[in-house]
Amino acid sequence: MWNHEPLDLEKFQLRGLHPNVFLGTASDRYAGWLGQVYSKERYAGRITRRTNNVGGKAFAEEVLPIDSVEEYFVHFRTLELDFTFYRLLLDEDGTPTSNYHVLQRYRQHLKKDDQLILKVPQVIFAQKLWRGGKFIENEVYLNTEVFRRRFLEPATELLGPLLQGLIFEQEYQRKKDRIPSTEVAGALDAFFDEVPEYNSYHVELRTKSYLVEPVFEVLEKHGVGQVLSHWTWLPPLSKQFSQAGHRFLNSGGQSIVRLMTPRGVRYEQAYAQAHPFNALVEGMLNRAMVEDTVDLMNFAIDQGVRMNVIVNNRAGGNAPLVARTIAQRFLGRLQQ
Repeated sequence: MWNHEPLDLEKFQLRGLHPNVFLGTASDRYAGWLGQVYSKERYAGRITRRTNNVGGKAFAEEVLPIDSVEEYFVHFRTLELDFTFYRLLLDEDGTPTSNYHVLQRYRQHLKKDDQLILKVPQVIFAQKLWRGGKFIENEVYLNTEVFRRRFLEPATELLGPLLQGLIFEQEYQRKKDRIPSTEVAGALDAFFDEVPEYNSYHVELRTKSYLVEPVFEVLEKHGVGQVLSHWTWLPPLSKQFSQAGHRFLNSGGQSIVRLMTPRGVRYEQAYAQAHPFNALVEGMLNRAMVEDTVDLMNFAIDQGVRMNVIVNNRAGGNAPLVARTIAQRFLGRLQQ
């Protein structure tokens, strides 16, 4: 057993599973994780409260300060920050945005072995954007200059080697809005031809009909990873990997699995079920998802590929407990 990192499942210390397994969560700072990942006494008087409107309902969220990331990395080896999905890091004139300043504050609390995965702003990779109560065409879709100047360069300059991956997430395309998969492949080919070479790009396509060989060939050509996502309208993880020919496409020897929501369950429903994110919700955690994830971890290990497993609260109610369940199953397989 690899023991260069601490491993204590009861205390949610999950860093020591395997040198090629990087288990982490989608976002951090949840007060619902107090007593699991975070020490209650450390944040007394420093928890803020905000309201999140989801599906027409208002939910109260309690949020820890940014310095809690120091304690987060006692337990996990990687962290996906998804607030970068909602805004670029620089304004049009090069002025740092609020997201830049938040990321800068994170950087002040990171150690040399801490590793981040960032979501690329949706304005770069969404064909349509929700504005004013309706979807509109995105004029900046696949704009290489905006991506390079207003996101990639400031992100890499700020984080350096701590930045281990970038996720391009494309929104689900309704049937009437879909374009032929060959057009998707062509657009991605042109985009990755123009952007700076980087071996940590990963693409998450949320439309099942786009998970086809012409698209995978483009990703492989450019060394861009396929994000395997357990999400509402996507096939099981095992099926997604099978459709890609059981091959890892990222040239940096990495793969990303994202456990987002139960299949067939919309974001709003999953959020409401999981809130306030402090416990597993009965019937919410899909055991096939756990088994598929462990299969992918083992397959990556056999191939010498680094596997990043990112767990969202909405996958079962509480991300640390879902992550621990996966760790338990992974270790249980080793003992069989």
